[in-house]
Formats: sequence, structure tokens, C-alpha cells
Amino acid sequence: MYDFQKASMWKRVSAALCDLVALGIVAVGLALLFSTLLGYDGRTARLEEISEAYESEYGVDFDITESDYEKLTEGEKAQFKLARDKFSADPEANYVYGVIVSLTFAILTFSILLASVLLEFVVPLLFGNGQTLGKKVFGVAVMREDCVRLSPLLLFTRALLGKYTVETMIPVLIILMMYWGIMGFFGTIILLCLLGFQLVLFFNTREHRAIHDKLSHTVVVDFASQMIFDSPEAMLAYKQRIHEAEAARGD
Repeated sequence: MYDFQKASMWKRVSAALCDLVALGIVAVGLALLFSTLLGYDGRTARLEEISEAYESEYGVDFDITESDYEKLTEGEKAQFKLARDKFSADPEANYVYGVIVSLTFAILTFSILLASVLLEFVVPLLFGNGQTLGKKVFGVAVMREDCVRLSPLLLFTRALLGKYTVETMIPVLIILMMYWGIMGFFGTIILLCLLGFQLVLFFNTREHRAIHDKLSHTVVVDFASQMIFDSPEAMLAYKQRIHEAEAARGD
């Protein structure tokens, strides 16, 4: 049929979970590769060495829990603060810490980017009909709003602008900035707003579209029952044949 044949919810959820697992595996593999090439572990080990040197010199433990810290005497708390201040002011520690933060952002960004390009763009190009690994397994396809097959450019927009940039990297970078103390409660607000917008958009559109579908003007459909045309002209020609056949039967 040339009207929208929506894929069932369980198919879409199952396909999405399958794709998420595959993306995670590839991204983690790439991250480990980049970490090795860029010497990430060596830098974290060096920062730990500097930290341990200050702990040993001042007889403190930087990993102490808040409850244990409260049990310290005033003198021990003063010693802890002095050691922490010295460590925080250490030029090498600050340099290594800055490099670690930069490498973390870079490794995550490029690992997820390459995994997204491979699984959300290259694989669908090979399978056709916008099908990722999960969509192929569960019989789900993606097409344009007018029932026409996706072009490589539109598929790239859907995968990289929608899925990678808006739905993946914005949340990942916000979570990282919150972890590193760069962004506080405001980051939580942004994440909740993004999640809320995604849910409202999904449940209030007839085709249950996500943000990446809205940005790329695509819809997710059931592959077995949906007709996907190679061009708008092919779709119009098909509709014309159907109309003529119905008119002939009416005569």
C-alpha cells in the first residue's frame, strides 16, 4: 500500500535496542583503540601518581567518603585541605587533568561519530530502505514522507544531524560536563527538556516520529506491507494506474 503502514511498537523498540547495543559495542571498541593510540591510560596513571604523592606526603586519603571526613579531627581536616589545595595548585597535575578532560571529550565524540556513520549511514546504504541492523532483523524500514526511498543525502541528514548530533552527542556531552563539574543543575534541565520534547513528539504524531525523523522528514514503516517508490514520479504513476483501474471497474 502507498499509505503509511506503521511498524508495530514492539518492532520499533526491538530494532532500536538492537541498534543501541550494536552502536555501543562498536563505539566502545573504537574508544579503546583511540585511548591506546593517544596514551589515555598513561596520562590517567600519571595523574594518579601525583595524587598519591600528595596523599603520602600529607598522610591523607583523597578518596575518603563524606561520612569518614566528618569523623576527622579539626587538625586532620586542616591537613586534608592543605593537601588538596597543594594538589589542585600543582602545575603538572592541572596540565595532565586538562589533557585527560580534552581527550575524554575527543575520544567519545569521534568514537560515537564513526560508529554512527558506520551503523546508521553505511549499513543502511548497503541494505537499502533506510534499514539498520536492527531494522533489518525486525522488518522495519524508513522512507520519505511522500513514500519515496531515501536518498543518501537525506539518510546522512537523518543519521548525523538527528540521531548523532541532537539525540546522542548533546546528552552525552552534557552528562560529561556535569560529571567534570563544568555544568551543574542547568544540564539536568536541558536533558529533561530534550527527553520531554522527544516523548511529546513521538506520542503526538500520527506516525510516532522521533526528533531525527522530524528533522529529516522521514517516517518509520513496516517493510513487509509498505510500498516504497523510487521517485515521486513513480508514486504518482502508480496512483494514476490505481485510479484508472477503479474508474474502469465503476464503468
